[in-house]
Amino acid sequence: MKASSKKIVKNLKNDIWICLKLTIIFGVVFTLINQAFTIKEAGLVFLFSAMYSFVLGLGNGVINDYLSERWDWVSQTNQRVWAGIITTISYTIVAVLLIHYVQYFVIFNNNIDNFFRGQFLWMHLFAIILSLAIAVFFHAKGFMVNWKASVKQETTQHEIVAKTETAKFETLKSQIDPHFLFNSLNVLTSLISENPKQAEKFTTKLSKVYRYVLEQRNKELVPIQEELQFAKTYMELLQMRFEEAVQFNIPEEVSNPDLKIVPLSLQLLLENAVKHNVVSSTKPLEVKIFEEDGFLKIQNNINPKEAIGKSTKVGLRNIADRYGLITDRNVQIVNNNKTFTVCLPLLINIKNSIMDTKSLENSNYVKAVEKVEKLKEFYQNLVSYCIVIPFLIFINLKTYSKFQWFWFPMIGWGIGLFFHYLEVNNYNLFLGKNWEERKIKELMDDDKNYK
Repeated sequence: MKASSKKIVKNLKNDIWICLKLTIIFGVVFTLINQAFTIKEAGLVFLFSAMYSFVLGLGNGVINDYLSERWDWVSQTNQRVWAGIITTISYTIVAVLLIHYVQYFVIFNNNIDNFFRGQFLWMHLFAIILSLAIAVFFHAKGFMVNWKASVKQETTQHEIVAKTETAKFETLKSQIDPHFLFNSLNVLTSLISENPKQAEKFTTKLSKVYRYVLEQRNKELVPIQEELQFAKTYMELLQMRFEEAVQFNIPEEVSNPDLKIVPLSLQLLLENAVKHNVVSSTKPLEVKIFEEDGFLKIQNNINPKEAIGKSTKVGLRNIADRYGLITDRNVQIVNNNKTFTVCLPLLINIKNSIMDTKSLENSNYVKAVEKVEKLKEFYQNLVSYCIVIPFLIFINLKTYSKFQWFWFPMIGWGIGLFFHYLEVNNYNLFLGKNWEERKIKELMDDDKNYK
C-alpha cells in the first residue's frame, strides 16, 4: 500500500511538472501568435494555457494513473479499455465545457444563450475531439509501456526457467559425479572391514547428502539454516574420507532464519574447493563459512593441484546466473592468492520471482502476443481517426460551411473503427463472442464423433 501511494505521488508530481512546462510553452507560443504583449493580454493567454494544461492534461493524467492502478492493461484489457473510454469521454466533455464557460462567458462576457449555438458549438466539438485524441494517445502509450513490461517479464521468466534447469542439471551432474561416488564407495569398503561403526555412519551421511539433493532440486530458494546443515553433513562426509586433511568451520546459528540462498550452491562450492586444491595431511584444506555484510561467505585456503588443468568455472557461472535472474545483488568472488572466497547474497524470499515451469508450459503466451498486435493496430487506427477527423471538420467549416461533407468520412471511418474493435475482441454481431473458437471446437467434436 505504501509503495502504491508513493508511486501515485511520484506520477502526480511528474504530471504537474509536465503541465507546467506545457503551460509555459503554449503561453509563449500563443502570446507571439496573438501579439498579446500587454501584461493583461499575456496574463490571459497564460491563464487559458494553464486551464487547458492542468484541467485537461493533469485531470486526464490522474484518471489514466488511477485506472491503470485499478485495472491491469495486460490481464484486464477489456475492463481497462471500457473504463478508460467512459471516464475519459465524460471528464473531457465536462472539462472542455467548463473551460469554455469561464473563457468565453465569464471572462469575455459573451451571451450565455449562445453557449450551444453557432460557432461556440463547433468550438466545443473541436476542442472535445482534439482533447480526446490526445487522451487516447496517452492511454495507448500507457498500454504499450505495460505491454512491453509484460513481454519483458515473460521473457525473463522463460530465461529463469532455462537457467534454473541448466543449473539444476549441472548440480546433479556434479553430485552424482562417478569419480566422487567411486572414491566414496572405496572409503566405505575400507571402513566396513576396518571400522564397521564408522562405515555405518559414513553410509548414513552419504544417504543424507543424496536425499537432500533430491529434496531441494525443485526449489527456488532454501532457508540458509537448511543449507548450512547440509554443508556440515557434506563436510563431515569429506572428513571421513580425507580425515585430518579436511578442516571446516560452519556456524550453528544464523542471524535471521528468514534469510535464504540458492539451493545446493554450497555443495558446488565445497566440491570445487576439493577438486581444485591439494588435500593432504601436510597441506590440509581449510574451509570457513560465515555471514558478513548481508552475504554468506565461503572461504578456503589455496593449494592448487598441478595437474588439474584450467577451470571451466561452470558451477560458479551457474550460481551467478541464477542469482542474477532473481536479484540485483551480484555474487562476489575474491581471490587474493592465499584464500578463495565466494560471497553469496542472503535474500528474503522473493514472491513470484520464478514462474513455475508447468505454468509456463501451459501459458497462452503466443495468443496473448497475437492479441496485443491486434490491439496495437486498433489503437493506431483510433489515434489516427481522432487526429484526422477534427482537422477535416476544421477545414470544412473554414472553407465551405454550407455543405458539411466531413460527416461522410467521420461516419464511414467510425463504422470501420467499430468493426475493428469487435474483431480485436473476437466478437461478431451475428455469431457472438469467440465464434471462431466455438466453431473449431464444434467441427473437431463432430470429426471425433464421426470416427
